Parts: sequence; C-alpha cells; structure tokens
Amino acid sequence: MLLLRYLRLHGIGGIGIVRMSGDECFEVLNRMFRPKKIDKIENIKGYTIKYGFIVDNDEIVDEVLVSFFKAPRSYTTENMCEINTHGGNIIVRKILELCLKNGADLAEPGEFTKRAFLNGRIDLLQAESVIDIINSKSERELKTGVKQLEGILSKKIKDIKQEILDVMVNVDVSIDYPEYDVDDVTNKQILDMLDSVQIKLEILEKSFDNGKLIKEGIKTAIIGKPNAGKSSLLNAILKEDRAIVTEYEGTTRDTIEEFVNIEGIPLKLIDTAGIRDAKDEVEKIGIAKSKEIANEADLVIAIFDSSKELTEEDNQILNIIKDKKSIILLNKADLNSILDESDSRFSCITNNIIKISAINGDGLEMLYSIISKMFSLDEINLDNDIVITNLRHKNLISKAIENVKNSRNTVLDGMPVDVIAIFIKDILEDLGNITGEVVTDDIINEIFSKFCLGK
Repeated sequence: MLLLRYLRLHGIGGIGIVRMSGDECFEVLNRMFRPKKIDKIENIKGYTIKYGFIVDNDEIVDEVLVSFFKAPRSYTTENMCEINTHGGNIIVRKILELCLKNGADLAEPGEFTKRAFLNGRIDLLQAESVIDIINSKSERELKTGVKQLEGILSKKIKDIKQEILDVMVNVDVSIDYPEYDVDDVTNKQILDMLDSVQIKLEILEKSFDNGKLIKEGIKTAIIGKPNAGKSSLLNAILKEDRAIVTEYEGTTRDTIEEFVNIEGIPLKLIDTAGIRDAKDEVEKIGIAKSKEIANEADLVIAIFDSSKELTEEDNQILNIIKDKKSIILLNKADLNSILDESDSRFSCITNNIIKISAINGDGLEMLYSIISKMFSLDEINLDNDIVITNLRHKNLISKAIENVKNSRNTVLDGMPVDVIAIFIKDILEDLGNITGEVVTDDIINEIFSKFCLGK
C-alpha cells in the first residue's frame, strides 16, 4: 500500500512538504515530476535531492525539490520521497490531489511512524517518544523524548528482560528434565534474580514522579480576591498583557491558562476569578470554578493586597490553601504595606511567604526559586537518570513489579517450578508490552491515533 501525507503548519508558509512511502512511491512520483536532469530511478541514490517541476498534463504546477530515500534506509524502511514545494494552500492542495490522482492513498495520523515500528526500525517505546518530542513544552521534556528515541529506556528494559531469561534457561531445564535434582540451586537463582529485577523496576517506577513533572508540568492555580493582583502577576510572569487589568473588581470571570518554563519544567499557570461574595450569576460560576481548580492544583499561589487589612474574603482564601502545597504572595509592596511575612495568619499556613510587586516585577525571582525548591527541580538529572514520562509505561512497570512479588511468593511457598515459570513469564509479557513485542493491535492503533498528521 502506498501512503501519502503532506506536512505543513496550518496557514501559509514558505515551504510545504508532501511525503509518500511505499513500493510504488517512485512510480507515482514519475507521473507528475519532471526533473531538470532526467535520470532513471534505479540510478538515483538514496539521501539525494533533485530539482525540477511538478506538472499536470504538461502544465507546470510548481517548482520543487524532491528528496529520495530508498528502502531499507528510510524512516519507514520503505521507498520514500518528500516533495518540497512552496507553502501556499492552493499549491500544496493541488500537489496532494495529483498524488491521489496518480495512485497514492492518504495515510492515517501517525501511519509513517507506525510503519517504522511494524517494519522493525524502532520499537513501540521509541515510536511513542516521537509524539513526545513533537508535543514537548520544555527543553527537559524534549531532551527526555530524544533520549527515549535513541533507545535508552528500551535498552534498560531489554537488559532487565535478559537478566530474567538467563535464569529462565535453568527453569526450563528443571521442567524438561525433572529427574535431575536442581530445584534448590534454581530457586536460589530465581530469588536473587527477582530481587535484582524488583530493585531496577522500582527505580524506574519512582522516576515517574519526575517524569510527570517534565511532561505535564506543575498545575498552578493563582487565587485571591478581586483586585489583589492575580492578573497583574500572570502578566508579569508572561511578560505580556495576557489578562485584562483594570481598577474595577470582578474583571476576570473565567480562567486563563498559560505555560511558562522554570528550570526547564513547564508551569501551567491558571488565573482564576476573584473570590468574593458575588451577586452576579456568571461571576458566581467563575468563583466556584476557581475553588475547584485550587483544590485540584499541584500548587496554589494565593495573592493578597499587602496595603490593606485582611478581610473575610481573604480568610476564606487562607482556608482554601490550608493543607495544600502553597505559596503566599503579599502583593503591592511598592505601596505602604500593612501586612508582612511575620504575620501568624500566614505563617501558620505555609513558610513560603514573599513580598512582591506584580506591577514592577519585584519578587518574581524569589517566587521561581521557591517553586524550584518545593518540587526539587534541581535534582532532576536527565544526563544520568532514565525517567519514565509515559503513564502506559509506568502502569506496565507497576504491574511487572506485582508479578515479581507473586513469583517470589510461589518460590517461598514451595510451588512446582513449572508454576513459578508461569508467573515469571508474566513479568516478561509486561515488559514486552512496553517495547511492543507482545502488544495487541488495539493498543497499537490507540497509540498511533494520537499522532499528528504526516508523522
């Protein structure tokens, strides 16, 4: 089957790319491409580019460069070509239609990477890292995705599997030749192996805490009463006028969400409606949503007007952040401050109290520093550590750990070696599901359906 997909950002761009892959790729190309220098396909080397024109019934459609990739040395391991055309909507669509007219079929989302996986060029774990790289929101997430694409995690999983298989050789001998009394030796080897495998798997499982931070970021709610400075704080962090700031209370009725990076970790900032006793029904909905977001957030930044005494609304906000991971900001430090960091009403909630001025940016660096310490961002070392960022991988590793424990129990309970082997093989199956060796078609289709068009 011949696959076709065009790659281009939405809207008009300098260059659009139409990509084809499959056995008949070059035949379809020959029906519409007129190179400046005519050459037979068999004489064209892979990883080369030819200049020419796309034509439709001898009428020139566009001036293009075509990249040639010959099997098996291509992304999909099949014959591939990429038509680099001008990026106008009409031109790209016309070339796409010509490809279909001449025998190509449209590819599904992620089908090129799916072909690379099915043809054995990459494993499933590496394939999933492609979408992580595309969707990365920070340098750390990008770096993690690239390392997994290089096969760092795949190799770790493979090494753990090999450690299990080395012992399974003796297990199989015990099953096939029961007349030889090797159970005691085999059981000791199994227990030693299971202990070693469990330690390695638990290290990978624990790395998901950091991996989740890297991939999903820190969900951070900014709460406070109207005019405390929530929107001003958001604008100051983003260094742009993203939220409306006025002297009137209740300007923010709904949430505003934006991402910023702190030490390579995405911080998902959510500016919420000011919390107060509102009469307006729309504002009431916004306030209820503010409280819900604060309850679900990884971090709550509560902002107070330090130039005014605390009100009942402020006390309500303090009650919301009680027992949550929080930072208190005493805003408007550029004015005459009434409130300060030593106030016991704040210190009984958290030790993270900062005086800031959202208008001129004072105190923001201290805010970033505290967030970094709270989430130990400086301890995440991507150079030496393998980090799990995918929930599917984490769940399978957790399942494998449970099967390690079950396997140990069967040994300690004196179960026959063939029963022990069943539990050990469950561990291998869990690990094989991560790399795609034993994964089902449904899971494969679900994974690749999340890919963008053209990849």
